[in-house]
Amino acid sequence: MLHIYCPYCGEHREESEFRPKGQAHILRPKDPDNCSDEVWADYLFFRDNPRGLHHEMWLHATGCRKYFNVTRDTVSYEILETYKMGEQPKITAQSRAAGGEK
Repeated sequence: MLHIYCPYCGEHREESEFRPKGQAHILRPKDPDNCSDEVWADYLFFRDNPRGLHHEMWLHATGCRKYFNVTRDTVSYEILETYKMGEQPKITAQSRAAGGEK
């Protein structure tokens, strides 16, 4: 079982307390009423599904009930970092390629 660090509660808790909610950092179209059907459908339905580094949104469902983001390796399932909503990840594909993180 994974132990996930909740950046709001400030402690590691069992995976069963959390719910994954999909890809993090999805930008909503600025003017949804005037965007094309193709742009709106892309926003609603299409997500990245990379092999390797991925930023995801999770919910601490049975704890503080707050959403936060996780940087996770989809190959090893290793959680590399957690961070609050509105913050940017410290670990990115670019930082890993530059040798900043294993």
